[in-house]
Amino acid sequence: MNLHLKTAAALMLAASLVASYALAEGGKTPAKKHVATRKDKTPPAPSVEEQIQALRQELQGQIDSLKNDLAQKDAQLKQAQEATAQAQADAQKAQADATAGQQAVTENTQAVSTLKSAVTDMKQANASLASDISEQAVSIKKEIENPGAIHYKGVTISPAGSFIEAATVYRTSATGGGINTPFTGIPLQFADTHNVSEFFGSGRQSRIAIKAQGKLPWGTLTGYYEMDWLGTGITSNNNQSNSYVVRQRQLWTEAALNNGWTVSGGQMWSLATETTQGTSNGSEILPATIDPQYQAGFVWTRQYGFRVSKRVMPGFWLAASAENAETLNPAGSNLPSNLLIGSAGVGGGLYNPTANYSFNVAPDMILKAVFEPGWGHYEVFGIGRFFRDRIYPTGANPYNDTVAAGGIGGGFRVPLANKMLSIGLKGLWGQGMGRYGDSTIADVTIRPDGSLAPLRAFSALSTVELNPTKALNIYMNYGGDYVFRHYYGTGSSAIGYGSPYVNMSGCNTEPSSGGSFSGVTNPSNCGGNNKDVQETTFGYWFNFYNGPKGRFRQGLQYSYFRRYLWSGAGGTTNPGGNAYGDDNVIETSLRYYLP
Repeated sequence: MNLHLKTAAALMLAASLVASYALAEGGKTPAKKHVATRKDKTPPAPSVEEQIQALRQELQGQIDSLKNDLAQKDAQLKQAQEATAQAQADAQKAQADATAGQQAVTENTQAVSTLKSAVTDMKQANASLASDISEQAVSIKKEIENPGAIHYKGVTISPAGSFIEAATVYRTSATGGGINTPFTGIPLQFADTHNVSEFFGSGRQSRIAIKAQGKLPWGTLTGYYEMDWLGTGITSNNNQSNSYVVRQRQLWTEAALNNGWTVSGGQMWSLATETTQGTSNGSEILPATIDPQYQAGFVWTRQYGFRVSKRVMPGFWLAASAENAETLNPAGSNLPSNLLIGSAGVGGGLYNPTANYSFNVAPDMILKAVFEPGWGHYEVFGIGRFFRDRIYPTGANPYNDTVAAGGIGGGFRVPLANKMLSIGLKGLWGQGMGRYGDSTIADVTIRPDGSLAPLRAFSALSTVELNPTKALNIYMNYGGDYVFRHYYGTGSSAIGYGSPYVNMSGCNTEPSSGGSFSGVTNPSNCGGNNKDVQETTFGYWFNFYNGPKGRFRQGLQYSYFRRYLWSGAGGTTNPGGNAYGDDNVIETSLRYYLP
C-alpha cells in the first residue's frame, strides 16, 4: 500500500515539473539586447531536458529505494505474520499441552485418590480377610476337635435329637403298660388293678436320630432315621404308630426345592400332626410330656406317608398327603360276625400274627393349610378315610361294601409376654377319626346288615407353656378323646356302639370279692363301651446344661386320668351305669442329648 502511494506521488511531482516547464517556454518575453561586457567564458547552465532527466533519475532512484523498502517491509511483514502465526500455533499447542497437562494432573490426582481408596479398601479387606481367616481357623479347629456334624462327600450327617434317658413311672392304679400309658386301659374304679399301684423304671425310650442332608443348586435333599427300644414284637401293629422292632419311629426322605415345592415320603408324622414351621418334616410340635403315649386329645399318627407341599407365599403353605390306612377293630355290642374286614399277620408275611390288619381300599387322604402371619402359627386340615368289609349275608351272594368318612381339624399356637408364655389349642372332629385321637378309642361299628358305620368322634388338646428362664420350661395340658353312641335296635339285642341297653349292673363290684380269684379283670356285667378319656397334666423340664457339649435335662410330670364308659342298664347300686376309672401318674426323666 505505501509503495503505491509513493509511486503515485512521484508521478504527480514529475507531471507538475513538466507542466511548469512548458508554461515557462510558452510565455517567455524577448530580453532587451545590450552589449555585454566581455568577460571570461563560463560553462553553460544545464538544459531543462537535462534537469528533467536528472530529476527523473532522482525520482527513479527514490522510487526504486521505496520499492526496496516496501519489499523489505513486505518481507518483514510476511516474516512477522509467519512469526505471529507460528506464535499463535505455538500458543495453541502450548494451551493444548497445558490443558492436556492439567487433565493429566486431574487424572493423576483422581488416580492417586482412587489408589489411596483402593489401598485403604485393601487394608480393610486384608484386615477383614485376616479376621475371617482367623475365625475360619478357629472354626476349622473347632470342627476338627468338636465336629457338629460329619461331612461325607458333600453330605452333612448329624446325630442331633439323639438322647439317652432314665425314666420312671408311678401309678396309683396299675395298668401293666410300662412307662407307656394305655389310655383305654385305665382301670375302672372296681377293677382288680384299681387298688394296686405300680412302679417301673426304664431306659427304653432312649433314642437314636440320624439326619443326612445335602445341598444342591436347585434345593436340599434330606434323609432322616429315628429309632428307640419301645417296640414289642407281639404287639407291633399298624394302628397308630407303625413302629416295628427295632422300633422304626421315623424313616423318611425329602426333597425341598428352591421354588417352594417339597416332596417327602416314608415313615413319618402324619400331616394332621401340628407343626411349627410351615408343613416341614421335623418341625412337629409334640406335647412336652415324659409319657411316650403323649397326651389324651393329641391328634397324630406316625406311619407311612407321601407328602407334597408348596410355600404359596411368605407365611402361607398348602400340603397334601396320602398316608397308610388302618381300621381299628369294630367296637360295640352284639356285633354281626358275617363279614371280613381284615386278618392277623400270616406266615410268610412280615406282619405280627397276633395283631389285626384291615384290608384297606385306599390310603387316608389329608389336605392342610398353614398360616404364619408373623404372630403365631395357625392351621386347618381335612382327613378323608375309606372303610371296607366283605359281607356274607344269609341266603345271598357275598359282596364288598365301602363307606367313606372324613373329619376336619385345626389349631393355633401363639406366643405372649415376650415369648415367655405360649398358648395352644388343637382339635379334630368327624366320622371315623378315632385312630387319629391319642386314645385310639374306636373308628367304626357294624350295622345289623354287616356294613361298617363310622363313629362320630372328636379330640381336643389345650396347652399352656411358661418359660421364665431359658433353662426352665413349665407346661400344663388338658385334653381328651370322645366317641359318640351309634347303635341300632332296642333291648338286649341292640347292635352298635354305646348301647344304653348293655348290662352295667356289676360295674361297682370288684371281681371275685366273694369267691375264688381267677386273674386280673374288670368287673363282670360292666360291658359298656368307652365314651371318652380325659387327661390333665402338669410338669416341667429343667436344663442343667445346654451348650456345645449337648444338653442335660431333668423332668417331672403329674397326670390325672379319667376314663368314662357309656352308661347302660344299671342296678340299684349304680343306676344307669356311669362307670369310670381314674389314675394318678407321676413320671420322671433324666436325659442327655447329643449336641
